[in-house]
Amino acid sequence: MRKQKILIIDDEPDIRDVLKITLECEDFEVHEAVDGVDGLEKVHKIGPDLVILDYRMPRLNGQEVCETLKKDILLRHMPIIMLTGKGELEDKVRGINAGADDYLVKPFEPVELLARIKMILRRSSRDLDANPLSRLPGNVTIMAELESAISKNHPFAVCYVDLDKFKAFNDTYGFEHGDEVIRETARIILGTVSRYGAKDDFVGHIGGDDFVFLTSPERSEILCQKIIDDFDKAAPSFYNPQDRERGYLLAKDRLGTEYRIPLISVSIGIVTNEHRAIRHVAEIGEIGADLKKLAKSKQYSNFVRDSRK
Repeated sequence: MRKQKILIIDDEPDIRDVLKITLECEDFEVHEAVDGVDGLEKVHKIGPDLVILDYRMPRLNGQEVCETLKKDILLRHMPIIMLTGKGELEDKVRGINAGADDYLVKPFEPVELLARIKMILRRSSRDLDANPLSRLPGNVTIMAELESAISKNHPFAVCYVDLDKFKAFNDTYGFEHGDEVIRETARIILGTVSRYGAKDDFVGHIGGDDFVFLTSPERSEILCQKIIDDFDKAAPSFYNPQDRERGYLLAKDRLGTEYRIPLISVSIGIVTNEHRAIRHVAEIGEIGADLKKLAKSKQYSNFVRDSRK
């Protein structure tokens, strides 16, 4: 079972030590950051389930860190507990206004902190069926959204998004860098749908490098093309300068023969009910798998729309 990750952002080593010991005894995976800037870097690197954030810190204070995190479309649902000094009412108010989910006054009882952490994590997992990496809704919510779209019997488009050559990237650069690519892909999809889609459009994370979004047939191709454009602009930045300049990875097969692997691209299959009736979620998945397979055969970022009747 995956351990839940907690990030402590505090410039006081003694506080971090007490928290680390307390939380590790409860089987949490604990990470530490020494100030606000370090904290923001660690959040993006490890993707914690919860952040314990001190209000008064050098470089960036707790309010500034909290405001930055709540502006991020992938991180705004991540719970934050703010630590404030005794009697510092303004700090509490500013922390809550910045988006903190709860606060504790120093000095605090570790038992009380643990109780609050567990309560917030229970509430968070209950309220948001989220993929732990991207924080996007997961398969339970995805299924519910697709079933709802079918039952309404209105025109819809379900767009399945998949990364190409991602396994080769993971094998070469490691899973940490692979996770960064997945998070950036999620940002691109969610940002595009938020800017150019409708208010009730939906984005979900199936798992790994597979995503899905639900929109109307007339918006689907515009959204897909903008996602492709933004992804292709971002893709070279995932690589080191040497691979980026070459435009491909060098790998060897089992016989030691060297071959080239193109940079990561994105394939999208668009399933619609424009030309055929769709009565079950399984039908959407089957059609989507066929379309993605066709899109992947083209060796560059593209989308394929279902036009069969």
